[in-house]
Formats: sequence, structure tokens, C-alpha cells
Amino acid sequence: MFTEWITGSVFNEIAALLVLAAGVGLIGALFRQPLIVSFIAVGIAAGPSGFDIARSTEAIHLLAELGVAVLLFLVGIKLDVKLIRTLGPVSLATGLGQVAFTSIFGFLICLAMGLDARTSVYVAVALTFSSTIIIVKLLSDKREIDALHGRIALGFLIVQDLVVVLAMIVLSAVGVGGRDEASTSDIAAIFGAGLALLALVLIFIRYVADPLTERLARVPELLIAFSIALAAIFAAMGDAFGFGKELGGLLAGVALASTPFRDAIAARLSPLRDFLLLFFFISLGTSLDIANLGKSSVEAIILSLFVLIGNPLIVVAIMGALGYRRRTGFLAGLTVAQISEFSLIFMAMGVTLGHVSTEALGLVTLVGLITIAASTYMITYSHQLFRLFDPYLRIFERRTKNAQEAGEGTKDMASGHDIILFGIGRYGGTIGRRLIAEGKSVLGVDFSPEAVLRWQKEGLPAVYGDASDAEFLLSLPLRQAKWAVLTVPHTDVGINRHDTGPVFIQALREAGFTGQTAMSTGLVGDRAQLASAGVDLVLEPYVDAADRAAEMLMAKTLPGRSSLEQEDQQQL
Repeated sequence: MFTEWITGSVFNEIAALLVLAAGVGLIGALFRQPLIVSFIAVGIAAGPSGFDIARSTEAIHLLAELGVAVLLFLVGIKLDVKLIRTLGPVSLATGLGQVAFTSIFGFLICLAMGLDARTSVYVAVALTFSSTIIIVKLLSDKREIDALHGRIALGFLIVQDLVVVLAMIVLSAVGVGGRDEASTSDIAAIFGAGLALLALVLIFIRYVADPLTERLARVPELLIAFSIALAAIFAAMGDAFGFGKELGGLLAGVALASTPFRDAIAARLSPLRDFLLLFFFISLGTSLDIANLGKSSVEAIILSLFVLIGNPLIVVAIMGALGYRRRTGFLAGLTVAQISEFSLIFMAMGVTLGHVSTEALGLVTLVGLITIAASTYMITYSHQLFRLFDPYLRIFERRTKNAQEAGEGTKDMASGHDIILFGIGRYGGTIGRRLIAEGKSVLGVDFSPEAVLRWQKEGLPAVYGDASDAEFLLSLPLRQAKWAVLTVPHTDVGINRHDTGPVFIQALREAGFTGQTAMSTGLVGDRAQLASAGVDLVLEPYVDAADRAAEMLMAKTLPGRSSLEQEDQQQL
């Protein structure tokens, strides 16, 4: 009876799906799982294998297609024509190396498991994409998005976005050529239409994009409505011309990629993308048969292990060859230990074109569920994993580091310093400058190359390094220092917040440090714990700032009188 009421109207059905998505999403959040995993689970639960409430396939499919168009639009809006020049050599080399390694060896593994050549190509390419949404979210939560490995990971994502574009272009071309009824003239017509639409985009970028968006930006809601409309109309044109809604949405994003409002558009459309993608994953989940998923579980486990282990190892190897420390390579490598929503979209396109079966789509979906779920914990506990596997990663590290990794700071460490300051960002940097102004000799240490470069441009001594790296600590002039001050967030030094004090103090003592230690914390109740661990001075930025502000306010008033009473006294 209840199921009949839900399926009695499209509105009731959509409302039930949203309630189910919220409930499953909450359970997934408790286990620190991304929404992608929860949304696919919602689709399976709402489909024929579960409660069988997702029966309005046309409405769900329509919302799913709009979600994919918006997703590809947001990918395109980040593909500025100047993008290639912003890629560092390590991001480009490692990104392309990971894509090549995964696709080649993934293809061979698929063939060995008995898949046909075409399906093997699809699955191998699908395994190369990593989830931008998941990686950025996890790194941001850990405050590692600006760390060296975080920036390199973002470089991977840019390279993979470019590969996504290329793969979809090739897929569209192969899709046309793969149809028995498609003639040479049909293929030529579609390529001609694609070139015409591309020319339209270039003309739009050159003459229309900037003045139009500047005008629309005066009413932000109108700019967002226009962006959605552009994504939808380009997707419709792409579908009409035969090269797919996905490429149409992508070109719409490229059309606005050079405008100064692209970041604002992307930020405003991200929640809409996440909402609409819910229906893509519901549509995907309802098309999956749990029985068929069980039949491919062995293959899914093999491919998942390949992604979870093989992808990080190739990143560590390439970055080691480029001269980066094994820790940086390991942390960056973990970010590619999963496949993404693009992998599922790519396979869904293959199903639509008739190139692969729904069983292949189910296989990749199961790989996605396994790798996304596992890699979430791998990235969350990346520093603990590094300490566990560190002895086995030494073979990937060259003895001679590149200039950036070494920090170009050897000369800064030649003489002794009064204070070694770990963390020279806004808070730590201000402390360091105040101490230098008081005549103290301070050596700054930071895991961010940009922070080190800023200090060095000011003529201040600074080196690039990781406070949790015992080998790096041995290279510092700790024996001459009187103070070691740690001002970086706990997650930035790769230490769990409950053992930050003991681990850092022990590492310093083992490196020969005999002076006093200071450590900042923003966590309530950490003062006693850190003090018992041997930290001589516990800094609480918010509490200390509040105390200082109160002192300054009290200094401006007479004892026992309000400021209004003082003004009255002065007037008399």
C-alpha cells in the first residue's frame, strides 16, 4: 500500500528518493564515506533489487542527463586556454605516467580475466580517472590542499580532466564509426558539425563572453540562470549533431572558461551539480542487478586492488625519479587510489553507444564502490599509513633531491639559530617576524614551497621540510637552538592530534635537540595533555588573542569605571 502511494505520482516518488538519499547519506557520513557511495547505494535500494520505488524512469533519466551536462560544464569552465602553461612538470609527468600505466596494465589485466578487447579498453580507460570532488574535499578537510603533495594532486586532476576531454572526443568519434548504419558521409557530417560548434565557441569567447557575463553579473541570479541555459542548449546541440550531450556541456563550460566570473559560476553551480548527480547515480543504481554484481565480484576485487595499490606505486616511482621525497610521493599517490564519477559516466556512454554491456558497467561500478570507500580511509589516515610502509618505500627515493624538495636552504642552516620555527604561515610567520624584530635569530621551516619562498624573498632564513620527517630533523641545527616552536596544524605534520606532543618531542630529542619546546593548538583541553607530554609552552591562538585583547581594552579604561563615565569625567 505504501509503495503504491509513493509510485502513484512522480512528485511522491522523487520526494521518497530524496528522503531515502538523505537517510543513506547520513549513514554514509557517519562512516566518513563520500556521497557518491551513498547515492549509488540509494539507486540499488530504490531499484528492482530493493524497494522498487524508482519507477519514473523518464523523469529520473531527464534529471540525470541534466546533472551530467552540468558536471561536464563545470569541468569545461576550468579548462582555460592558459591552463597547460600552469601545469608543473611533476604534475604533467606524473599525471600522464599514471594514466598510461593504469590504462596499459588495466587492459592486460582485463584481457587476462577473459573480457573482450573492446570492453577491456573501456574498463582500462575508466580506471584512469580519479574523483576531483572526493580528493579536494578530503585534502581540504585535512588542511593539506596547499601542501606540496596537495598541489601536485591538483595537478593530477587537471591532467585527468584533459584526458577525460580527449577520451570523450574519441569515444564520440568511435561511437559514430562503430555503428553499422553510419556511412562515411554521416561521420564527416558529424565532424563538420563538431568543428562548427567549436568555431562558435571560439567566436563566443573572443567577442561575446566577457561583455555578456559582465553585464549578467550585475544580477548574480541571472548569470547562474544563463550558465545553466548555456550548458543545456549546448548539450542539446551536441546530442542533435550526434556527438553527445556530454561534449556539448563541456564546450559550454569552455565558452565561459576565460571569463573573470568562472570561479563564481563554478561555486554557485556546485550544489546544483551534486543534487542533479544524485539522479544519475540513482539511475545507474536502478539499472544494476545485485545478482550480476555478485557474479563479477572476483574481477572487481582484482581491479580494485590494482587501482588501490598500483596507482599509488607508479606515482611514488615517478616522483622519486624526479627527485621528490618518498613521503611526498606516497601522500600524493594515495589521492589516485580510486576511480571517479567520470568513470561511470564514461562506461554509461559506452552502454548507450552499444559498445559495452550493462555487466561491464556493473563491474566498474562495483570497482568504484570498493576503491572510493577504501581510498577515503587511506587518504584520511595517510600519515599513519606512511609511517607503516616507510621502510619499504626507500627504494623509490633518490639520494639527491631536486632543488624544490631540498628547499635550497642549506646555507640558511650553516650557522646556529636561537629558534627553529616549524610553520611560517600567517600565525607562525607573524610570530617569527616579531621575534626577529626583537633581535632573535629564527630559522623558518615549512612544508609549503610558497611559504618558504615568501620568507626567502624577505631576506629571512627559511628551508623547505617536513616536521614529521625524522631524517629531515637530523639535518637541522637543533643542537644550537634554544627553542623549537611548532605552529602548523596537527594534520599538516602527519601526526594524530592525540599523540602530536609525544611524537614531536621524541623526534626532536632523537635529533639531538636539548632546548625548550612550544606548540600551538586550537583544540580545547589539549593544554594539559601537551604539557604532560613535555611541551614547555602551549600556545592557544584564540585564547591568547582573547586574553591580549582583554588586556588592551582594560588598559584603555580606568579601574572600576566604564568608558562613558570616563568621558563624563573628562568633560568636567
